[in-house]
Amino acid sequence: MSGHGHPIPMSSARCGPLTGRADVPGDKSISHRALILGALAVGETRITGLLEGQDVLDTARAMRAFGAEVTDHGGGAWSVHGVGVGGFAEPDQVIDCGNSGTGVRLIMGAMATTPITATFTGDASLNKRPMARVTDPLALFGAQSHGRSGGRLPMTIIGAADPVPVRYSTPMPSAQVKSAVLLAGLGAPGETVVIEREATRDHSERMLAGFGADIVSEESAEGRVITLKGQPELRAQSIEVPRDPSSAAFPVCAALIVPDSDVLIPNIGLNPTRAGLFTILREMGADLLYENEREEGGEPVADLRARFSPDLKGIEVDPARAASMIDEYPVLSVVAAFAEGATVMRGVAELRVKESDRIDAMATGLRANGIEVEDGPDWWIVHGRGHGDVPGGATCASHLDHRIAMSFLILGMAANAPVSVDDGGPIATSFPIFEPLMARLGARLSRGA
Repeated sequence: MSGHGHPIPMSSARCGPLTGRADVPGDKSISHRALILGALAVGETRITGLLEGQDVLDTARAMRAFGAEVTDHGGGAWSVHGVGVGGFAEPDQVIDCGNSGTGVRLIMGAMATTPITATFTGDASLNKRPMARVTDPLALFGAQSHGRSGGRLPMTIIGAADPVPVRYSTPMPSAQVKSAVLLAGLGAPGETVVIEREATRDHSERMLAGFGADIVSEESAEGRVITLKGQPELRAQSIEVPRDPSSAAFPVCAALIVPDSDVLIPNIGLNPTRAGLFTILREMGADLLYENEREEGGEPVADLRARFSPDLKGIEVDPARAASMIDEYPVLSVVAAFAEGATVMRGVAELRVKESDRIDAMATGLRANGIEVEDGPDWWIVHGRGHGDVPGGATCASHLDHRIAMSFLILGMAANAPVSVDDGGPIATSFPIFEPLMARLGARLSRGA
């Protein structure tokens, strides 16, 4: 049984051309951060285009629990009356972050330098995920954490009464860890410094600057060095959330593998720390165009046009791009199944500790659908069969993971036999309109065993 209730079996069958406009939801990463920084600002932050998936709704509920006034005005328009840096109140209840690793880790950081105590939990998937990667650096500020063995939820965080600034080098590329440390640094006096050997998505840095924080990023021999001056007064903002490139990945990839497809996905965020998938797809020979390139709210955006690409080639994916597309490897592996030759993906150990072990989940499901896959601790290779030669026909386990479920449903749209997933319910956490959006484009999706 899934964390959201009874399993929802779903299947996808080979379909005709996918055509039309795909208005995907707002960016999940930016939506989380807009709510949290709005709660830490003084005044009213107004947000349009907020992703209203369950992960983000759980973060909104958490901000209310910490004392911010969060209002849903309908149609993706929200407002947050913040309490200021250091103004979080102690929650009366346990904070349930559902399926969201981003939500729980960022919220832990935001409250870690305030002298309050909060207990966090999540669904069955989130409660298996490691939190020590965040709680270890938060301990340097003076926060305490008490959780289950292995640093897992449920977990109680006791915020530091007298926080100190820290200088922290991230041991792995993780925007969640970096962001948690920066958010904790807001409540500490002096300068908090985060050093990344490998750059990760920079939404937190961009948005902190927009809210008025004194934050500087510089390249050095150590890597990217981010310096934040603590205890600022953050100013309320108006934020227009661009559409999520991670969600756009699904209609884009479907259009590339379904014959005669032509799909336009407007207003997609193309932050260079997030857009690695689209670069890789073009290197594989994808007919993928950027139209109307522009900047909105400090973030680069464009309209993407994706067309059927029958001559995709397997490539070796540059490991340096992993951080910019870590969530897109599952659906990339589906495209790789329809390419000629091997697609090699290395330096992706982070996939082992996402909502599921995504390497194992995708490798197992692809093999069941007739695709040869090799995998190791931080790598995998998909041996593509080319257009029209992917058997399909299997039922795959989603492991409570929205991206695994959607990836296999994309596979079924171009495979020779339908592909099923045991539980499509988790899709609602990030892409609640996935089914009707894909159906309007021409996909054949169905529910039921």
